[in-house]
Amino acid sequence: MSYNPQFAKLGEILVNENMITEEQLNQALAEQKNKKGKLGNILIASGTITEDDLVKAFSLQLGSKSISEDELLKAPEETVKLLAEDFAKENNVITLKQTDNSIYVAMEDPEDVATIDAIKKLTNLNPEILVAGKTAISNAIETLYERVKKSGEVESAISNIKVIPGSEDDGDELDLVEEKVSAKDAPFVKLVNLILTEAIKEDSSDIHIEPGRDEVNVRIRVDGVLIRIMTPPASSLNGIVTRIKILSKLNIAEHRLPQDGRMKIKTSSRDIDVRVSILPTVHGEKVVLRLLGSGKLSLNLSNLGFEEKKLTTFKKWINQPYGMIIISGPTGSGKSTTLYAALQEIHSEGINITTVEDPVEYQLPGINQVQMHDEIGLNFAASLRSILRQDPDVLLIGEIRDEETANIAVKFSMTGHLVFSTVHANDATSTIARLLDLGIPPFLLGSSLNLVMAQRLVRTIDKDNKENYTPTKDELDLISFPKDKQKSTKFFRGTPSRDNHNTGYKGRTAIHEILEVDNPMKKLIFDGANQNEIKKEAIKNGMTPLRDAGISKIVSGDTTIDEVLRATVEDI
Repeated sequence: MSYNPQFAKLGEILVNENMITEEQLNQALAEQKNKKGKLGNILIASGTITEDDLVKAFSLQLGSKSISEDELLKAPEETVKLLAEDFAKENNVITLKQTDNSIYVAMEDPEDVATIDAIKKLTNLNPEILVAGKTAISNAIETLYERVKKSGEVESAISNIKVIPGSEDDGDELDLVEEKVSAKDAPFVKLVNLILTEAIKEDSSDIHIEPGRDEVNVRIRVDGVLIRIMTPPASSLNGIVTRIKILSKLNIAEHRLPQDGRMKIKTSSRDIDVRVSILPTVHGEKVVLRLLGSGKLSLNLSNLGFEEKKLTTFKKWINQPYGMIIISGPTGSGKSTTLYAALQEIHSEGINITTVEDPVEYQLPGINQVQMHDEIGLNFAASLRSILRQDPDVLLIGEIRDEETANIAVKFSMTGHLVFSTVHANDATSTIARLLDLGIPPFLLGSSLNLVMAQRLVRTIDKDNKENYTPTKDELDLISFPKDKQKSTKFFRGTPSRDNHNTGYKGRTAIHEILEVDNPMKKLIFDGANQNEIKKEAIKNGMTPLRDAGISKIVSGDTTIDEVLRATVEDI
């Protein structure tokens, strides 16, 4: 008789698909007879098959495709709510889509007739079964029902919204602990507070409130990646935006032009400065809130991802009495945190440290920090001219972005001061090119520079939810992984869980490219060498390019191939 998986038992499918042998099947059946468990679970527990193998077998039996965790997470909330959370968890099932008479259900075991019958009775619909892995379903249950709870809070907050609040509340400070509001403002206040509270709880750096045709998409940036937290109806947008405009002292009547503002959030444990940006779009005003000082800031250089040799090099140069140290990278690459940690490392009673920043992201005890105010003419260049008369030993300039600031920084560093700053550039050698483009003469730049460091942030694998795996040849080739390390390296990846927002990652670490400006390097800069010549000399003298630094983090088990590919480009 020919083999047809749709008429075969699970064990027969596993054998015919070469997932197990007849001997392994017989051993599992004998164990099942003694322990009364499910055959699939017994084979997974013994390591004979994986969850993916079981899903594939059940899919063949049903004659339908399996469903991934990403697809599970797209289930609409109104469909998820058709089954109580307790029932879903107990039976490890998710309702995905409803039609007139049917309900599509994801299950790990499509042979579980009792659960299928129970779903039919609870929903009065005919279950159509799709197969998914046990872990994928349990993770999706946690995420989806949490989303349902948050939606319930949003619905409660907006249930009695009738009018947009007026502008009588023109304060710029929001107390999430003890705020008193009028009855008409309360729904919007509650909704905005809910968004802010969730963002702070998750240590997010930004909040995005994005208008759509039918709903408002609220996302927060956690570990550099945006995650959706709620979707209020589109009718709530004006109330949300108006509330934020009032708190940030913006014009509530202006809807056609971009606006920028700021406010402060007071929680029970700390104050958080918030930068507000509002941008008109076709569906309404989009709001981005940048939370400054919301996360857990580590100002210990040892906790910032430095490899031991690089940390020693960095500490050597930040303890020099004068010269210039430049850190480069895109927005959100951790430059400010590294600079603050460097200042904390060298801070003592015997030196005067002053910073010029826009904005001041974290307040550091014992350090004089100056906030820029372009609207009144207090920019980097104007501040630096005054600070020269303040007897500084160490100066931090938030960013070198124009010729005047660049030249003042160089002059400071050549007159007995240690200067720290940042530049937006792709890597260490292009940072030098950028400074030259800003008009610094090569002989002055070569004389003043001590060290240039490019850095990026990569997400770290969740240590409590991870697995080892074998990457494909294409993955290894794509990242140019060294062939001599491929066999000895244990590759890991995170497994999705509620704790890591179903990403498999938790936290971030930095990768660094350090270029020491020693005498041979100074001569190259004096002589007008191009970027390739400078990079070649730097690598010869021990500089590790960013991509190679990322590969080291893969070898150490801290991050993944995907993360390094996302954060770096191949060094050509």
